Amino acid sequence: MPNGDNWQGDVLRDLRGASGPPAAGTGGSSSPVPPAQPAPPASPTPHTATQASGTERMTVPPTPPAPARTPTPTQIPTPPRPRRPSAPDSRAVVDSALSGTARRPQRGEPVAVRVTRAVRRIVSSSAAREVAELTRTAEALQQPVTTGRQIAVTSIRGGAGKTTVAALLGTAYAHYRQDPVLLVEADPALGSLPLRLGAETLRWTTADLADIVEPQMSLLDVTGYLVQLPENAWLLPGSQGQIGAMLDTSAYERVMVALRRYFGVTVVDCETLPAEVARVALSASQARVLAAPATLDGVTSTYAVLQWMQGLPRHMIDGTVVVLSSTVARPGIDVEAAAEKLRSTGAGVQVLPYDRHLAAGGALRTELLAQPTRLAAARLAAEVFQLSQKRR
Repeated sequence: MPNGDNWQGDVLRDLRGASGPPAAGTGGSSSPVPPAQPAPPASPTPHTATQASGTERMTVPPTPPAPARTPTPTQIPTPPRPRRPSAPDSRAVVDSALSGTARRPQRGEPVAVRVTRAVRRIVSSSAAREVAELTRTAEALQQPVTTGRQIAVTSIRGGAGKTTVAALLGTAYAHYRQDPVLLVEADPALGSLPLRLGAETLRWTTADLADIVEPQMSLLDVTGYLVQLPENAWLLPGSQGQIGAMLDTSAYERVMVALRRYFGVTVVDCETLPAEVARVALSASQARVLAAPATLDGVTSTYAVLQWMQGLPRHMIDGTVVVLSSTVARPGIDVEAAAEKLRSTGAGVQVLPYDRHLAAGGALRTELLAQPTRLAAARLAAEVFQLSQKRR
């Protein structure tokens, strides 16, 4: 059989997928044979082999793939958790060059006024009445809560004392209550709440915390992202003082819903109306505070807003308190008459008297406040807290 026994070499070459020379000892031709080339990649098509006759070919089927295994519940991979934002650098609230320009803070009242008040308390029964009022106020402020109360503070325009009122409320709640108190700055562009509360540095902001807080976190975990304040209070700033910083309603809602279960009372320093975040904060809170200057234009614009609120659901104006802040020692209007006019709309009204310490605009120090200011702040905090308790 000429070349009849070469079929074995052909089969080997076909199985290798190569066209090299026949294997040694198979009786091939003695003519020179080129060197074998590297085997090409295996073809996905079935291999074929030549039979002894050279005309009939047999097919070698490929190895079938292993059947896919259904993963058990323990083998199902868990989706990767979203990465938390990297920790921002701390930033000073007040630039060191500017902090040196501040003068020593002064008391809210002159010495003569304080001495006169002390003498009156000695020779009259005003001291007993004052103690009785503070006792009733403290009892109202110390009522337990089943869920966190959120109180929104806003204004019609800038310079109305909005941030000052928010700082006074938060300080009062932290002083009288045992559960944690949170102050949130929802005015990232022009807010000054950290300065009012005496914070020195800022790091995490409201927008940062929206992507960090998780349900399984403890209070200790959460407060690690906040600014510690005196008397069991914490601050969540709106920004690090950057011009143009933004806070959208989605981030604000996520933060407020997530933090509500950790704090008994939360005071929110909102943007001025009609900003979108301010409207969301007012509608979602259990009580609202509208700061207004004790001036003719301030009272007029506030009265117009209260008339507009009368067309909203009744709980909106029933749960609102207007704070008339006197920015000068002698206001240009009859403050009590203006307060009565505003009360006619159904809203509550509290008057915050002129205080030299508050007028300076620096860090709030309660020991330097005038006695009438401390009493007014406590009355305001108690009224707002009681209103928040009425709405679950």
